[in-house]
Amino acid sequence: MRLFPELPQVAVFDTAFHQTMPAHAYRYALPKFLYTQHNVRRYGFHGTSHAYVSERGSELAGSYKHGGWLTAHLGNGSSTCAIWNGQSVDTSMGLTPLEGVVMGTRSGDVDPSIHSFLASNLGWDIYKIDKMLNSQSGLLGLSDLSNDMRTLIEASEQGNEDATLAIEVFCYRLAKSLAGLSCGLPRIDGLFFTGGIGENSAYIREKTVSYLPHFGFNLSKEQNDGLKRGTEGRIDAGTGPQIWVVPTDEEGRIAKETVHVVEHEVQQAEKA
Repeated sequence: MRLFPELPQVAVFDTAFHQTMPAHAYRYALPKFLYTQHNVRRYGFHGTSHAYVSERGSELAGSYKHGGWLTAHLGNGSSTCAIWNGQSVDTSMGLTPLEGVVMGTRSGDVDPSIHSFLASNLGWDIYKIDKMLNSQSGLLGLSDLSNDMRTLIEASEQGNEDATLAIEVFCYRLAKSLAGLSCGLPRIDGLFFTGGIGENSAYIREKTVSYLPHFGFNLSKEQNDGLKRGTEGRIDAGTGPQIWVVPTDEEGRIAKETVHVVEHEVQQAEKA
């Protein structure tokens, strides 16, 4: 701002896309004053990615910003989202990015009383527990090897049981999250995979979908395995809800939001 005082500055928040969630999706079952006085609620993250992928994916599917879609942004940080007619109705992350599915080094959902258990039995303070849950858990904690899914798949193929378990937990919890979020949708038109793992790992996509047979998903192994890494494409067999891989473009979404804000400001100035 000092160097370019005339240049507009626009902040695009990762939580903004999820502001359409209804209260029954974003409120915690905690004393009301924590929400009314301290804003303790579920906010969600990866909003720019979920927004882009759902918009682009529904366009590819021929129903631009229409219908019910599930998105899975999978990487070192991972989250899921339920989207109805282009708007977020629920997501896996909460007050912080720690809530939700298993991630590279984050635990995702755990029993909230684990804090008191570790404090009472191991003498850990809140800072040590927080560091453990955010930086030493997830795929890394389960495998005791790596937070990189590529490393874990390779180790699993070589017989590493901890790596195999980490992959199974990741996919099962992911499928469980997608199934839960489906409650926010009047119907399910399809599922979009994105993020470093979602875009590039056919194995993880196949394993995740295998946990959701009752939703009618029908993955085409040939199309899933044959999809070139980092490209968009449909990977279902043509029956049931659609399944797509859609590489995310968070920078592009931020640019689009920036243009929208700047144009709005120009219009307001012209009216004045």
